[in-house]
Amino acid sequence: MMDVRRAHERYPGGEPAAGIETWHAFSFGPHYDPDNLRFGAVIACNEERLGPGAGFDEHPHSHTEIVTWVVEGELTHRDSTGHESVVRHGDVQRLSSAGGVRHVERNDGPGPLTFVQMWLAPLRPGGDPCYEVVHGIADSTPYAVPEAGAMLHVRRLAAGERTAVPDGAYAYVHVVRGDVRLDGEELGTGDAARITDAKGLEAEGVTEAELLIWEMA
Repeated sequence: MMDVRRAHERYPGGEPAAGIETWHAFSFGPHYDPDNLRFGAVIACNEERLGPGAGFDEHPHSHTEIVTWVVEGELTHRDSTGHESVVRHGDVQRLSSAGGVRHVERNDGPGPLTFVQMWLAPLRPGGDPCYEVVHGIADSTPYAVPEAGAMLHVRRLAAGERTAVPDGAYAYVHVVRGDVRLDGEELGTGDAARITDAKGLEAEGVTEAELLIWEMA
């Protein structure tokens, strides 16, 4: 079964006066929707747009696997465990907040910043926080988040190119950019598909496109 959610159906958030624009795909903060709390391990998929100099001051997280994909610009990250990095397009960043961590996220670059941040529920609470960045992840190289029983697949498609959606109990497909065709549905930038019992599905680039696909047990 496939449930398509369109970009315009997301919940608006952020603080536009401070240069922060946010779009939430799942129930978040004041946008409480008991029918949209999670899909598989995914509990949030937020598109964040930060103007130069804008960002999120130090704030806490716990018991959440936080995976970030930069669409354009540069994301500066600092956390309470001493990590500091600049994340760019093509990099996968993960903060495993475990028993608790605090971090700062800012656009210290000269241009606009857009990133997609996905929160996953861990299989077990607690533990020690950890952080990593994979710079320039290759197309089709899976990125494992074993703490959440999930695997991220990054796909960059040319027009007419196809890619398999992994078979599994749950697959979450987010279109970062471009247009794709998936099981008879056309999805555009910001659209997502929530697929239950995925089997034998393919996504085809209608235009040049970039996809984030979560494979979950």
